[in-house]
Amino acid sequence: MATPALGTLYLIPVPLGDDTLTSVLPADVIATAQRLTHFIVEAPKTARAMLKVFGTPHELRSLWMQELNEHTKDNELDALLQPLLAGNDVGLMSEAGCPGVADPGANLVRLAHTRGIRVAPLVGPSSILLALMAAGANGQKFRFNGYLPTQDAERIDAIRKLELESQKQRQAELFIETPYRNGALFDALLASLKPGSQLTVACDITTASEFIKSQTVATWRKGPKPNLHKRPTVFVIYAG
Repeated sequence: MATPALGTLYLIPVPLGDDTLTSVLPADVIATAQRLTHFIVEAPKTARAMLKVFGTPHELRSLWMQELNEHTKDNELDALLQPLLAGNDVGLMSEAGCPGVADPGANLVRLAHTRGIRVAPLVGPSSILLALMAAGANGQKFRFNGYLPTQDAERIDAIRKLELESQKQRQAELFIETPYRNGALFDALLASLKPGSQLTVACDITTASEFIKSQTVATWRKGPKPNLHKRPTVFVIYAG
């Protein structure tokens, strides 16, 4: 019996908020999501809701759907690839944005490559790249740093190191925070950065409540604080 051809692992972006689907995703991405019957997702409940928005013609309860999140162990990844090894195409989705970029998925993608499985990234919104585009910082040289420390002293030290590295390397430094701690991080940035450094705050990107502003720390200190509480935000430091 011939060995079945391997399936393709499609990396499916998800809108960042309540934005209109067709305003952030090309038609062929939506069509791919509609076609698939196998999915690896961060949270099944929200994934089913999103697939309903995508307009899947399949009965939601009939879809093969497995979880991949921060609690997934490396020894559980092989089982997630079994449909692909059997010849089925599979969609990998995170809660928002691009899977594998500041979201779960990279370990599974790496394992898929070792199994000879085709990996197909699809076009869609990435808050990190969109924030960089809007920052006016150095788009030729940048670094995403994930989350900064939550303890005050460690966070201040990290901010100052990022600013120094940005100045030395002429490099944009990007990072995020758990949304309910955005206010504390913003206060720490204003207290720790030099007045002439540029700070970009990009909040609720692509949604109706989008807020993006890039200005010097000195200017930020003079104006009212933006309301960032529980709103997904990307911060960019540029001291180059």
